[in-house]
Amino acid sequence: MKNEIAVGFVGFGEAGSNIAKGLKSAGLMRIFAFDIDPDRVHHNAQEIAVPLVESNRELAGSAQIIFSTVTCARAKEAAEQTAPFLKAEHLYADLNSVSPALKQQIEQVIAPTGAGFVEAAVMSPVPPHGHRSPMLLGGKGAPAFAELMTRFGMRLEVVSESVGTAAATKMFRSIIVKGLEALMLECILAAGPYGADERVFSSLNESFPGIDWQRLANYMLSRVVVHGERRAREMEEVAGTLDALGIEPIMAVAAARRQDWCARLGIAGQFGPEGPATYRDLLEAIASCTPSHE
Repeated sequence: MKNEIAVGFVGFGEAGSNIAKGLKSAGLMRIFAFDIDPDRVHHNAQEIAVPLVESNRELAGSAQIIFSTVTCARAKEAAEQTAPFLKAEHLYADLNSVSPALKQQIEQVIAPTGAGFVEAAVMSPVPPHGHRSPMLLGGKGAPAFAELMTRFGMRLEVVSESVGTAAATKMFRSIIVKGLEALMLECILAAGPYGADERVFSSLNESFPGIDWQRLANYMLSRVVVHGERRAREMEEVAGTLDALGIEPIMAVAAARRQDWCARLGIAGQFGPEGPATYRDLLEAIASCTPSHE
């Protein structure tokens, strides 16, 4: 029966709460969450009627499947704090956007407990897809996780029993996606003041038929405004991985710097949760808080 499965979330911010909301809508009723800052996530939990437990111990005692949806910096720490309470019947799924090497380190934390480890690479923004965001899975626990969770509409593909392949796929895709966001931001910062933006996009439309570049700019830059800090940290993970491979991370470092620059402006609060509707709204917000773009 569907309702016999119990799921717990370590970290209940945007990603965790949106996945939990989707799972509830699909019929999974036994969902619990633990967050080191319960006041921050109280609204998320209250909105979808998910109980906030008081410790990692209580979470592991309440749920068979644990989703780790914390920040990149806390992914290993979350595993270390949860591991002492895991048993063979648990599955621990790390959904955080970290490097393949860090996923492997987290697996080494979980494996001695007997619990199944799952690396999950989330391949699209969680809102608006929620639990139906496509995910690539790796690790020995991946087949069991996929079997249990696909019945709730999760879009899961097991790519390897080894840990690292799923994370690498997401990470190196980010070089293009987040790199293009950074390029787009730099382009409109320069083109806007000269009134050249529309002609730039028109020219790009001719060079790359099938892409509406102005529409793409509006979408991408809204993501940068809302999630720039997280995206910068993810690109720093990418840069570290490239460096470990002996590849100088020239573009990854530059993308991280531009994403971080936007985050440090502190303009996200001027917009709703979806960010600015157009890139021109972003330009106006930037102009209101800084005399220059560098």
